[in-house]
Amino acid sequence: MKNVLLIGLGRFGKHMAMDLNRLDHQVMAVDLNEDRINDILPFVTNAQIGDSTNEDFIRSLGVNNYDLCIVAIGNNFQSSLETTSLLKELGAKRVVSRAERDVQAKFLLRNGADSVVYPEKQVAEWAAIRVTADHILDFIEVDDSHAICEVEVPKSWVGRTVGQIDVRRKYNLNIIAIKKNQDIDMAISSETLLSHDITLLVLGDYKALQKCFQI
Repeated sequence: MKNVLLIGLGRFGKHMAMDLNRLDHQVMAVDLNEDRINDILPFVTNAQIGDSTNEDFIRSLGVNNYDLCIVAIGNNFQSSLETTSLLKELGAKRVVSRAERDVQAKFLLRNGADSVVYPEKQVAEWAAIRVTADHILDFIEVDDSHAICEVEVPKSWVGRTVGQIDVRRKYNLNIIAIKKNQDIDMAISSETLLSHDITLLVLGDYKALQKCFQI
């Protein structure tokens, strides 16, 4: 469990608060809008109305006491940039900021963000892959060149073992788990038998995934 300071409660910030709550993290939420604060109260530990670009207000939150500070401000990049910089100046351990474009990410990283998230870009990438490849059920970006895909078992693999299809040697891919009825089994061996009623979680390079599964 982590103590998280979440600043900005628009659509992205609200969903972030709800997911953090589901994962049992302690969340302090901040926004200028009282209605947004009231809406999020059932999902957070505490919440305050305030201006995150005001140094005295941010200082009063004791930002160095949080394991993670998330700047989820949308539609006002100047405020996001100022908040990110202020958090780092006041001793925040880790700052993750929302970006909508590459140029924003560069400025945020130069001004205190330890990392950035691109919610719109990431959703668009996932959607583009999902709607153009019928057998891809989910897609998780690991870094700039690797991803984890949840895929249906290709028909030619059904009834064969992991060792027989040998995707590690052929494509440099790793089957890290199988999923059946929402249950995940990570005990994968060369003798694991593949069937039509499971899906595979596969880790690998984008190009290798594209080649293997025709993404």
